[in-house]
Amino acid sequence: MVKPMHEPAELFELYADASDAGERLDRYLARELPELSRSAIQKLIENGDVRVRGEPLPKSYRLRGGEDISVEPALPRETEVLPENIPLSVVYEDADLLVVNKPKGMVVHPAPGNESGTLVNALLWHCGDSLSGVGGEKRPGIVHRIDKDTSGLLVVAKNDLAHAGLSAQLAVHSMERQYEAVAYGSFSEPEGTVDAPIGRSPNDRKRMAVTDRHSRRAVTHYRVLEPLRDFTHLALRLETGRTHQIRVHMAYIGHPLAGDGVYGPRKVITSLGGQCLHARTLGFVHPRTGEPLRFTSPLPPYFVDFLAKNRAEKP
Repeated sequence: MVKPMHEPAELFELYADASDAGERLDRYLARELPELSRSAIQKLIENGDVRVRGEPLPKSYRLRGGEDISVEPALPRETEVLPENIPLSVVYEDADLLVVNKPKGMVVHPAPGNESGTLVNALLWHCGDSLSGVGGEKRPGIVHRIDKDTSGLLVVAKNDLAHAGLSAQLAVHSMERQYEAVAYGSFSEPEGTVDAPIGRSPNDRKRMAVTDRHSRRAVTHYRVLEPLRDFTHLALRLETGRTHQIRVHMAYIGHPLAGDGVYGPRKVITSLGGQCLHARTLGFVHPRTGEPLRFTSPLPPYFVDFLAKNRAEKP
């Protein structure tokens, strides 16, 4: 029987700046992630679950400054990620990739607490062995992610060529990713940009926040689509792709997303089942053919119903 991990298992994204140069990797992580024990950090490094600039490095590695560091505990090695016959909404598919429309409430890949019922389990059933291995055993084919309670479009790589090509577009911010959301309050301007660095919250390590410490530049462009009574329907475009970026940026400017139980007001709109956020448009260049591809997903029923309800309540 495989015992579940008892340490937190979410993704941590850190940035070592110039002031961290010369510090050992393990000591840096112990300082930045106080919720993880030192023994847990040592084990994560040994297992290759800590990556600096995308590479696993030894605990004695001394930081140079200016490095992206990700920490993501893997599933216990004895746990096999199994195919599951879960319906998939496939928007596009060819020999190299597929675009899927993820429903709200589905986790993208397995992690302790969510070992089954994920998008990866569904993809393994749908694609069999035809998925890129770049992401490892628990993230085959996964090029990018959206939060569990965010619905919308994701591209999945079926081979390593496709994975490398799509990842390169993400790295240079050439992949088009547009979202729609409902945020609290009204906006004085029809459009705007939030350019504010995001990192781990210094007050709550399980949250992200706008902060200058160990953060990375984050840019979100927004446009008002429709004013509602107590809310605004927005279109948003990601220039960068940080964890919880839209949710953090909108809360930072005083307009948290409706239904967001982490960054929104204390009184959460529970009927939404999470933040009212949908990955509506996805555009990229096909990594093999060079053909530009662009897909749009209709707003899901929960989103449409919430808009209709708030239109009806307008004075």
